[in-house]
Parts: sequence; C-alpha cells; structure tokens
Amino acid sequence: MINSYDDLSPVQLDVLKEIGNIGSGNAATALSQLLNRCIDMQVPQVRLMDVADAIESLGSPDKLVVGILIRLKGDADGMIMFLLEEAFAKTIVTGLTGDRPFSLYEMNADDISVLSEIGNIMGGSYVNAIADLGGMTIDMSVPALTTDMLGAIMTVPATELSEAYEKVLMISEQFLIDSVEIQSDMLLIPTVESLRTLLGKLGVENQ
Repeated sequence: MINSYDDLSPVQLDVLKEIGNIGSGNAATALSQLLNRCIDMQVPQVRLMDVADAIESLGSPDKLVVGILIRLKGDADGMIMFLLEEAFAKTIVTGLTGDRPFSLYEMNADDISVLSEIGNIMGGSYVNAIADLGGMTIDMSVPALTTDMLGAIMTVPATELSEAYEKVLMISEQFLIDSVEIQSDMLLIPTVESLRTLLGKLGVENQ
C-alpha cells in the first residue's frame, strides 16, 4: 500500500507519466480547436519531483508569469497549478482577440478572462484523463489567476504543499503554433490518498 510518494514503484510512476502524456495530448487538441490552428506538440517532459526541486527548476523567482490555480475535489483531491510565460500568454490571447501589443504588465479584463478559460480547458484535459482512466468523478474549482513574479506566485501553493503534500508531478509542454514555440509548465498535485485510490482503480496499487 502506498503511504507516501516515496512508495511509488517504477510501474506506478510509468502509469502516472502516461496519464500526463494523455492529458498533454488532450490539451493540445483542445487548444487547436479553440484557436482553429494546427498545433504540434513535442513529447511532454513528465517528472515526479520534490516540491523544492520543482520550484527551482521553473527558473528565476523574479520572472514574471501567469499562475492559474485549480483545486480538485471528489474522488480525487489536490490541485493543479499552471505557469504560463509571456510568450505563451501572448500567443493565446492575440490568437483569440486579434494581433495587437500585449504585455503581462498591462492585461485587461478580456485578457484575464481568456487566460482563465485556457486554464479551465487545459485543466479539464488532465482531469478528464484521470477521471476517464480511473472511472472517477472529479470536480474542478473556478480557476484563480494571478500575474506576479514566479517566487511570489509559488508562495501559497508551496505553503500548502509543505503541509499536505510531498512531491508533485511536473509536466512541461512545448507547443509549436505557426512556427512559434511556446511552453507551459503544470504542477499536478494529488493527495497521497487520492493517488492510492487512482492506482487502485487502475489495478496497479500493489505493483
């Protein structure tokens, strides 16, 4: 039985990575349909990491990013955190609202609404992958969006993580849209109990 992330076997880790791959594919398809443009995606990098290592790997704490936090409840509890750099946000927002100057420092209400919906769509891509594979019902909160320095954005989830979670599943995705390469990073953070439930549903709890 899994009592911590450290108990995960290689087989179980491979299952989690495959879920990440499926979710990434779903996200790319959803973005392509939303933008009505062809989107190519490299094989995502899916890593199970200590919280501190995951935060450090994201880059300079002074980097300005968009953070989108979605909480999960139901058969699986936890959270999803999307971290979007300016190139990603600009490509998505201008692709939907028209080509114009764009800056994370000067986003308007429409820009924020678009990015919140993107977080909701991408979050749903991963949650649906988990729910469909595991036959589970998982509810998502309304996305909470903020634009700030990376270090500041990670303060709240890092505090929660230190209390309730041990590791995160970090998924780094690279998309190619009209020859422009953009990247998003996502932290998928189920509780240990939820992880145990999912692996049990998939028949690999004891493998």
